[in-house]
Amino acid sequence: MTESIKGKVAAITGAASGIGLECARTLIAEGAKVVLIDRAKDKLEQLCAELGPNALPLVVDLLQPQEVAALLPPILALAGGLDIFHANAGAYVGGDVLDGNPDEWDRVLNLNVNAAFRSVHAVLPHMVAQKSGDIIFTSSIAGIVPVVWEPIYTASKFAVQAFVHTTRRQLAKHGVRVGAVAPGPVVTALLDDWPKAKMDEALASGSLMQPSEVADAVLFMLTRPRNVTIRDLVILPNNVDL
Repeated sequence: MTESIKGKVAAITGAASGIGLECARTLIAEGAKVVLIDRAKDKLEQLCAELGPNALPLVVDLLQPQEVAALLPPILALAGGLDIFHANAGAYVGGDVLDGNPDEWDRVLNLNVNAAFRSVHAVLPHMVAQKSGDIIFTSSIAGIVPVVWEPIYTASKFAVQAFVHTTRRQLAKHGVRVGAVAPGPVVTALLDDWPKAKMDEALASGSLMQPSEVADAVLFMLTRPRNVTIRDLVILPNNVDL
C-alpha cells in the first residue's frame, strides 16, 4: 500500500536545477503543488512557467539567515499550506585540506549545514501544529562512508545525518517524518568542481546517476504508509565501490 501525494503541498530548496528540479517535476507529475525555492529569480520563474500552475516560484537567498527565518509565511501565502519540505540546496568542495581555502569551506558548511537546519526550523511549527508532515534532506553517501577526496563536504553531510537521526526521534510524536536520501555521484552542477581526471574516470566507468533517479527515491520515501519512516535511503550506481 502506498500513500498518495496528490493535492499535497511541497517546498523544495535549491529547486532551480539538478536534484531539486527533478524532484519538483516528479512531485508535480504525481499531483502535488510545489513551491520551488532558489535565489536564481529569472531561471526560477522560467522553470515554473514551463512546469505549469502547480509550480510556484519563491526567491530566497539561503545564505541570508533573516530570509530563511521568514521562509514559512510566503510558502503558505503562495500554496495555502505545507505538507512536505525538502532541504535539498547544497554546495560542494573537494580536495586536500592542506591546499584548501577555509573561506570556501565556510560557504559550503553554511549552505549544507546551517541553512538546511535553519530552513527546517522555520517550517516546523506549521507541521507540528497540523500534526503531520514530511521533512526530507538531500544527504550523500559521503555522510555515511567518509570520502577521502572531500573531507569538508563529507563533514557537512555527516552533520546532516546526525541532524536527521536526532530530529526524527524528536518529531515522531508530532506526526512529522524525517528522512534523508543519500545518493552516490549524481550528474549535477556540483560535479563541476570535480578534478577532470576524476570526472573522466566516472564517466568512462558509468559510475554516475541522473537526478531523476534520486527523485524516484524521494517519491518512494514520501509515499510509504504514515506508520513507516524511511530514515535513510542510500542509492548508488552499480560501479561505485562503497
